[in-house]
Amino acid sequence: MILFPAIDILEGRAVRLLHGERDAVTDYGVPLERAKLWADAGAQFLHVVDLNGAFGGKSTIDKTVEQIAKLGVRVQSGGGLRTMQEIDSRISAGAARVVLGTACARDPALFHAAVQKYGDKIVAGIDAKKGKLALNGWTEHSDIDALAFGARMHDLGVRYAVFTDIGRDGALSGVNAEETARMADTGLSVIASGGIHDDFDLRCLRDKGVYGAILGRSIYEGTIDLKKAIEEYSHVE
Repeated sequence: MILFPAIDILEGRAVRLLHGERDAVTDYGVPLERAKLWADAGAQFLHVVDLNGAFGGKSTIDKTVEQIAKLGVRVQSGGGLRTMQEIDSRISAGAARVVLGTACARDPALFHAAVQKYGDKIVAGIDAKKGKLALNGWTEHSDIDALAFGARMHDLGVRYAVFTDIGRDGALSGVNAEETARMADTGLSVIASGGIHDDFDLRCLRDKGVYGAILGRSIYEGTIDLKKAIEEYSHVE
């Protein structure tokens, strides 16, 4: 698997949220300092999210993405990218991939245009609660079936998807490996997100052939040693 240490940015700080709730926040300091720690541990990719943008505000992390990319680590970034100009700007800042979540469902014309322009640099963000899509930083819930949506993304030519089980995100409650594997059955290269707690979760995902895993609170709190996990589970892409 590819392991993606997560840096979620809210008001200029690296944070973790519980279940995606803006009021349930733990502050972990300066994003660039966290990025250096994860890069020094051997990460080849970092997953950098603009939470202000995801919650409906203006995306403002391009400068931080540029600074992180200069560390020599690839950046996968999302959060509030809802226009082609914002997508262009994030990629120009140094993002190797951008994650589009709400835009996938709410603005299919934009999403299709982005895939046509950037190909595999566009990642579908599929956030689900009880099998249904959640939108706008998880503040809105829909009746769209997440697995059917994933299959549609694959049919559009998307290769990569970040699949997040919102009910487990930030809770260290264990990854939903079964649902992640079902999403991978759509043909997408799925990056698991939400609830990954320890080595057992990583083994479960690897054994099911899951492409990647985003590591958040587990590496911030030390339930997973990132350097050791990279040595055991990660491959170079």
